[in-house]
Amino acid sequence: MHNASRRSHILIIEDDSKLATALVSGIEAEGYDVTWASSAEEGFFRLHSRKPDLLLLDITLPQRDGLDLLREIRRNRIDVRVLMLTSHNTIEDRVQGLKTGADDYLGKPFSFPELIARIEALLRRILPEPTSDLLSVADLFLNIRTRTATRAGKSIDLSQREFDLLLYLAENGGRTVSREMLAKDVWKENSRFTPLDNVIDVQMTRLRKKIDDSFSVKLLHTVRGLGFSLREPEA
Repeated sequence: MHNASRRSHILIIEDDSKLATALVSGIEAEGYDVTWASSAEEGFFRLHSRKPDLLLLDITLPQRDGLDLLREIRRNRIDVRVLMLTSHNTIEDRVQGLKTGADDYLGKPFSFPELIARIEALLRRILPEPTSDLLSVADLFLNIRTRTATRAGKSIDLSQREFDLLLYLAENGGRTVSREMLAKDVWKENSRFTPLDNVIDVQMTRLRKKIDDSFSVKLLHTVRGLGFSLREPEA
């Protein structure tokens, strides 16, 4: 897989659902791909299931606080930039956060434009300048800017949801993604009680027909009991 350019992925770990919803909506509107976790444990799982480019981390979390999670992230040498976003905003708090391993620190309440400016500044330190809007898997090409797809030079007509789904699979680099991940990251559904499995299966069937039916080499695979993957054929 060749990933020449993609939207930056930001993980938010914040237990205040009202604030988290506003952050997800506002940051997505700036062109970022955003995932939300409401606890340290869920956030740690999501760090491993899909590595973000940047982590926005609250300190006050249920069961396990953000500083403890940050220590584990650094102890395990997980390569991710961390912006602490917290109401603990004394000089001592900021010093402790930075010494624990945060790359930046912003106290609540904060200005949203300042938050975006700090996100941009942190990402500039780690991301190369984009040279292309194209992302490819074998002969399948996705243009992230125009949100169009082609395979073997043939244009594929995709709905907005189908493109989001295909882009998410491509960005995961051949890894298997579960229905739960798709529900949360593509459908933005955080409730455990919303039955989306059938919806996801229907969308996958439609997507498979569009990208694979006309080709002998299949790129979209169902991994029984686990989920789906988009990957190049094995040599």
